[in-house]
Amino acid sequence: MSTSQPFIRSRQTEKEINGVLTQVVCTEFSNYIFVVLTQYSRIGTLISVTPESKSNDILTSMFSTKVLLGKDEPLTHVYAKNLATSVSQEAGNRPVLLGLALKDSSKEAIQHMKDLIKSCQVW
Repeated sequence: MSTSQPFIRSRQTEKEINGVLTQVVCTEFSNYIFVVLTQYSRIGTLISVTPESKSNDILTSMFSTKVLLGKDEPLTHVYAKNLATSVSQEAGNRPVLLGLALKDSSKEAIQHMKDLIKSCQVW
């Protein structure tokens, strides 16, 4: 009798963005994607980003965010949606659990972080 073990894929990388070392770890689980994006070497604020629509149409997909651990501030929700929406859509509209600890949250830095997350794609 053969029992298959769950296969969890994970990738990590780091890059200096605007002079700040930024680390990312992406892990794929069967029902969600876990992404840690940190400039403090800590998980930081933990946010759940969930698609509200099961449609594969990017224009109709809506996402809700919920801070599970850490400071619940309006900008945290904005950053989480900006960073995790494309991950969720590319992973078949799976929920994303995002750990976020940022020193530099400028528009330019966020764009570089999105590219960094994409370079660790496991979905």
